[in-house]
Amino acid sequence: MFLCFTEMLRRPKPTDSEADLLREQQRFLTSGAPSAACMVRRPDKRRGEAGDAEAAHSSENEGNQKDVVAMEELPDQLPSLTPAPPKKSRFKASRVTFEDEDAGERLDRHDPHISAVLSRIVERDTSCAPISLPAFTGLAFPKVLHRSETSSQAPSSSFKGKRSIFARQIAAQRLKEDKTGRPSPAEAPQTCEPRAQILPSEAGTRLVSGEGLQGPDSSEETLRIHRENQAKLQAMSKSEILDEQKKLVSQLDPRLVEFIRSRKAQSALSPASPSEHAAAEKRSAEDPPAGKAESRETRSAAATPEEVEMEEEKEVTSAPPLTQEDLPVKPQKEWVHMDTLEPEKLEWMRDLPSPRKKGTTKAMQARFDFTGTLIPPSEDLPTHLGLHHHGEEPERAGYSLQELFLLSRSQIIQQRTLALNTLACILTKARAGEYQSVLKGSVTSTVLDAGLLFLLRFALDDSIEGVMSAAVHALKGLLVCEDDEECLDYTFSWFRGLASFPLLPSSQDEDDEEDEGLNESAKETAREKEERKSDYDVARQDVVKGLLKMKLLPRLRYVLEVVRPSPRVVQDVLHILTRVARHSLSSATQVLDCPRLMETVMSEFLPTSWTSPSSLSPLSVYGHPLANGMKLLRVLATSGRHACARLLNSLGVRERLSCLLSAEPNELLMEPNEALRISTEAYRLWAVAAGYGQACQLYIDLYPALVKTLQSAGSAVSAPDSLLALQLHRLSALLSLLTQVTHTAGCHQELQAGMVRAHGEECPPPPPVSWGHVAGLQPLLLGQLKGLIKGLDNPCQKGSVLTLIPAYLVYLQAYYHQLSRQTCFKPVETLQDLELLTSEALLPLMCHSVVQDLMKNLRSSSVVCRVQSSPLGPEATPSLPGLACPGWRDRPGLVVPSSPFPLLAGLGLLLETITEVHKGLSRKFAGLLLSEPVIGYLHSCSRATPALSHSRSWLLRHEHHVLYRLLRLALRLVPIEPEVAKHASLYHQVALVLLPWLLPGSEYLAHELLSTVIFSKDFISEGHSGGPEAVELGELKLHAQHRTSPSLQTVGALLREACTQLPSIRGCYLTHLAHLEQSVLASRDVLLGRNPWISSHLLPELAGPTLPSDWPFIPLISLYERTGVSDGGGLAVEELPHGSLQAVTHCLQWLLLLEVWREEALKVIPPVAKLARLSCVFLCSSDLFLERPVQALTWGLFRLLTRESRLDSLDLDVPPPGLASFQDLYTALLAQYEAVSFGDRLFGCWVLLPLQRRYSASLRLAVFGEHVGMLRSLGVTLEQLSVPIERFTSPPEDSLPLLHLYFRSLVTGTLKLSWCPVLYVVASSHINSFIFSQDAAAQVEAARQSMLRKIYYLTDEVLRNHLLLFRLPRQDLQLGFDMYEQLPPIRAKRLAAVLGLQDDKGD
Repeated sequence: MFLCFTEMLRRPKPTDSEADLLREQQRFLTSGAPSAACMVRRPDKRRGEAGDAEAAHSSENEGNQKDVVAMEELPDQLPSLTPAPPKKSRFKASRVTFEDEDAGERLDRHDPHISAVLSRIVERDTSCAPISLPAFTGLAFPKVLHRSETSSQAPSSSFKGKRSIFARQIAAQRLKEDKTGRPSPAEAPQTCEPRAQILPSEAGTRLVSGEGLQGPDSSEETLRIHRENQAKLQAMSKSEILDEQKKLVSQLDPRLVEFIRSRKAQSALSPASPSEHAAAEKRSAEDPPAGKAESRETRSAAATPEEVEMEEEKEVTSAPPLTQEDLPVKPQKEWVHMDTLEPEKLEWMRDLPSPRKKGTTKAMQARFDFTGTLIPPSEDLPTHLGLHHHGEEPERAGYSLQELFLLSRSQIIQQRTLALNTLACILTKARAGEYQSVLKGSVTSTVLDAGLLFLLRFALDDSIEGVMSAAVHALKGLLVCEDDEECLDYTFSWFRGLASFPLLPSSQDEDDEEDEGLNESAKETAREKEERKSDYDVARQDVVKGLLKMKLLPRLRYVLEVVRPSPRVVQDVLHILTRVARHSLSSATQVLDCPRLMETVMSEFLPTSWTSPSSLSPLSVYGHPLANGMKLLRVLATSGRHACARLLNSLGVRERLSCLLSAEPNELLMEPNEALRISTEAYRLWAVAAGYGQACQLYIDLYPALVKTLQSAGSAVSAPDSLLALQLHRLSALLSLLTQVTHTAGCHQELQAGMVRAHGEECPPPPPVSWGHVAGLQPLLLGQLKGLIKGLDNPCQKGSVLTLIPAYLVYLQAYYHQLSRQTCFKPVETLQDLELLTSEALLPLMCHSVVQDLMKNLRSSSVVCRVQSSPLGPEATPSLPGLACPGWRDRPGLVVPSSPFPLLAGLGLLLETITEVHKGLSRKFAGLLLSEPVIGYLHSCSRATPALSHSRSWLLRHEHHVLYRLLRLALRLVPIEPEVAKHASLYHQVALVLLPWLLPGSEYLAHELLSTVIFSKDFISEGHSGGPEAVELGELKLHAQHRTSPSLQTVGALLREACTQLPSIRGCYLTHLAHLEQSVLASRDVLLGRNPWISSHLLPELAGPTLPSDWPFIPLISLYERTGVSDGGGLAVEELPHGSLQAVTHCLQWLLLLEVWREEALKVIPPVAKLARLSCVFLCSSDLFLERPVQALTWGLFRLLTRESRLDSLDLDVPPPGLASFQDLYTALLAQYEAVSFGDRLFGCWVLLPLQRRYSASLRLAVFGEHVGMLRSLGVTLEQLSVPIERFTSPPEDSLPLLHLYFRSLVTGTLKLSWCPVLYVVASSHINSFIFSQDAAAQVEAARQSMLRKIYYLTDEVLRNHLLLFRLPRQDLQLGFDMYEQLPPIRAKRLAAVLGLQDDKGD
């Protein structure tokens, strides 16, 4: 028997079909066997229920009750805690009571009188309610309800919420009575029609039922109101309906609006009456089966007109819920728990709604395909592409960033891989700037803020190789911009092209505020601050630093060493390591120090021996040399000479270079393109090492191979198109190598002599290569240069020739620069060689039509000149700076083939060296400076204001070199060439604007400009061509017109004196810039090719320009910092340092000269900054401003700053650079004036200038409130004040507290005409305007009447007449203002009215 039962009730198997499962279920039910687990209802102890078997059995019939599984092993209730937690009431917790509150009052407040309840009762009108009598039966008692009849009850889906069996039975009985007992519309009386029949859902309102209206016509009244509303809506246009809807929604309570919309949705989902059910069933029975496909469209089109109007702003109308007819598979009765239809769970089976057909101005979520391409909202893509899903906006194809982030953390491997690969494509396109014109905001910044770094870092640790590879690809898309790397490689052969700025984000000063007020010993170091920060904080400020903190390098080493991924992943890892090495010296050091990382790169991707690849696309690159691996070594070597020495000596780079460069690229067992790339990178790495004076023995060993490569240089120009660019880059890299070797060999003799003189002191050893090793290359390269110049006539070779010529020019400059420093230097022969070079190569090159056409692109290619018209670059991310190179081929710039800057940079460099060795050749190059493109370019540069950023600095550095070379050539020609001297002021203007542009690493150029061009008399032509006399004539004319102070006439004499003191002025500024000496020496070694002394080719951090824009004020500022006002209010020192007076005098002389003749050079300094800097004259010392030369020069500068054309641009509301506000500076000036001014007129004018009416009233309140005592000594007359008095008196003052202070100072005698004429006139003017103005404000009117009465009853007749009879300020009168002889009638009438009003009040 047991065997039979076991056979009958077997366990289901995976191979069973659905029919088998149903058959087994039927057998189990007919057998009557007990189930393994019984369903019980958990007892509700609050109601006193018991969880017995009967209740458990009855709960099986109640589908609305919760079911739990009772298991014997576990108790029904959780064990109680000891001690048990106190019971809490949610209602009690929400009530707030006070200890002193009376309980009776609280009870009365919460239990109001019965009248308060009854007064709110409104009885419902039941006069029209249908009355149905109970059905008559022959039974004496009602029929007892039995559970067997529950099948005849109304289904539970017909009711909302959960109902008991009894409630469902009563509802079913009422529904039955309603169907049988309801009269037809023809039989029912007109006054008692049911409301559901009169107001069907299609023609009646959903909100107003009419039950609250009295009388039998309530339903008809409701219908009439509804029809009236419909008529009004039909008479309105769509826009009017939408406007009224918005107005109505804005006025209603949001909860009420939500309630109305929910009622509308409920009425749209549920039928209104059973009659409509019947009609719908009748219509569906009459329609053919083919019409079912159109049911969804029919239902959506059946909306009433008002619904369509009011829902106009919705993009997609909500579709009706699914019914059983819409299901592709109909549920069967024997299916367990499948009798209830759940439409919300079947929504995904619907057809996709059509996408948007028209554009919109509303921002929409960006969606991308699997290649990272942005999908327009209106594009309807087929579903087989796999871009549609069941997330938000299912009708739109593509994935949003949020959905991709979600998929990237999926448990399904394919979804994670797909999401990460898509993110990688999106990041690559975003870094390329492809989304700038179509997306709002920055994609890179958005994903970084969303935690992309942590997402990718977690994915890198995934054990699945596909997910890990996708994470590497995404990380490469985030960090690496291939166009940036390509541009840096393109400029490598330019002058100092091997150097680059570290790609560090702008310095953050958030932590500096925490260290304020601490001692130097108590301040945290940068390393301690970095360690204290979390990974998120570090990554938010610096992406690369954050990745390093998250142990990126050990993981990448594991990927390369253990996982051994596909070739693409290996290349991506090498790209990532290269970008990390470009970040900073610290990052490059971490790459070198990472255990086994560089050893893995050297052994696997730069082996000393390898086999030929079996195919063009090998399955693995392990054991084969890779160009990107060599490039990584080159970038690491750029970070410093010690890193380069480690690579050469410890990691075996020297052997790799010898192995790769001793043979021709076609002899290497590699694909041709890859062979050329790795050969080029090997030359570049060698050039970097030679730039430190290292790896020079390798030059001697490989000299035959190098000469052989040089001799075949002609074939590079005529190479096939597929290899032409690679051949040109390889030859340019070789020329860069020879340039660096030549510089190193030129230092051999100096180092050898230095070792003899050192006597044990530290001195770099001389390199193994000497001048004799490199001298023989010059004839070969010079001949090739001449051949290239002739090749310019060939249109097919023009582009290749222009690419190579700059590298040849840079090499020749290095050769002749070092030749003149050798003991074997023969002046006569060298001069002859230079003359031949000029006549046979340089002049033909400069005069060639191709070069002339190229020079016309100077302004269009300039980074300095095209600041305003530059196109939008790629999206900038502060924590991940880049070079903004994407799309560089499609826009003008320094790097494009049509740019003349590479050629001009090499030519200017060579011309500087030639004219230094052979000064007689200078005149032959005057045509370059006098050419129209160069003159126009210099004019544009003199008016430009370029911005400093990572995306521009690497290009600005090269353009600065070009400008400097042109100025050096002008320095040679201005004294000897009259035509060039005519443009001396232009060259001087360019030198002045170039000086504050120079970037870190160019300190030597700044020193040279200050030593030569900036303070040269030859470039300030106005000083010796009647410039001071012209200024004096202008002053005489101005004095005749305006009768200004005679002190203005001294400017011409001051300028004449300044011109004679130019050498002393130059010495003053060089002395104050002595703190840059170490930077100047390091920069000199780099720019002059002193390779053994160069410590790193990585330029200093880009924190700002070498000199500030306000560098002419440096002597004043430095003196103020040493001796100025301290925090306590007194002077920091008793006496000025020695030479301070002379330094201040020279500084003021230079500022005066610039203000008069080079006003454009100072336009980058705001006028408020000039005023603040010059205020240091008064704050540095108690008597410095009283010195005669300082007094005269400051008077002249004050007159220039307060000219009519300058006053409007002087905005004191803007904080001066370096100060929190001008108010603080002015407060210090007032305190200093009170302490040490002695009534000085110059200091007085300085203090009066900020009191103009257009500036903040707080400045005037500071004088008349806190420093009113200074009015006793502020004796500046209106003639001495160069500012028109109308700027102080117009418009009338509107500050009532300030007017009260004016009046008080006049009445108390603090402000007198004899003591302070200017402010006396100002106060009188404002008070007179105030007391006779027509302002109607009540508070102001009371103050005005009070002040007018007080003035009228003043005992001081003079002051009363001044205040009442004041007419207009006039500087030419003795009083400073004009007066009425008597009050005008209007004012007299007002005075009488005010006084009469007072008399009336007195009576």
